[in-house]
Amino acid sequence: MSHRPMAGRVTSAKIVIAGGFGVGKTTLVGSVSEITPLTTEAIMTSAGVGVDDTRQVPGKTTTTVAMDFGRISIDRDLILYLFGTPGQTRFWFMWDELVRGAIGAVVLVDTRRLADCFAAIDFFEHRRLPYLVAINCFDGMQYHDPQDVREALAISNEVPVVACDARNRESTKHVLISLVEYVLTMRRSRAVAPA
Repeated sequence: MSHRPMAGRVTSAKIVIAGGFGVGKTTLVGSVSEITPLTTEAIMTSAGVGVDDTRQVPGKTTTTVAMDFGRISIDRDLILYLFGTPGQTRFWFMWDELVRGAIGAVVLVDTRRLADCFAAIDFFEHRRLPYLVAINCFDGMQYHDPQDVREALAISNEVPVVACDARNRESTKHVLISLVEYVLTMRRSRAVAPA
């Protein structure tokens, strides 16, 4: 009896999009999703004054309070479900639920505010969830070399660091494909590693 996979079998995977406040997580999910993304954007109110640092994102008027959700078909047999996390620390109690069942995560960074992504990196490293770092090039310009960002974040050489434009579908799709390839490489290496 053959144990070959059934023709036309579709695999789905959950990916978490994380990072600091105002780094572009909602934009990334929206740019690549083939469905109208579900967002939980709320208008920022005076309750966030002194809590949410908006100095680096002065035009920001809304914020994610629960999650963003989108979906993209990478090819006929792979569908990715994207779950964007809220960026403010007061909503981090939701992260444990959002990452449940995820194969990996994208940590989106703004090089003007690198310290904002340390908590996300620590979170995924502590849970041993594979992640990659995506440098969001807000104005279409990449000001820092990925290796310099890697060193500033003190992450291992095996963690991919890629540049992207969260507004651009092809750019964000490349980030997601890079993450899936990294996860598959890690799983293969674990499968062949001696016990």
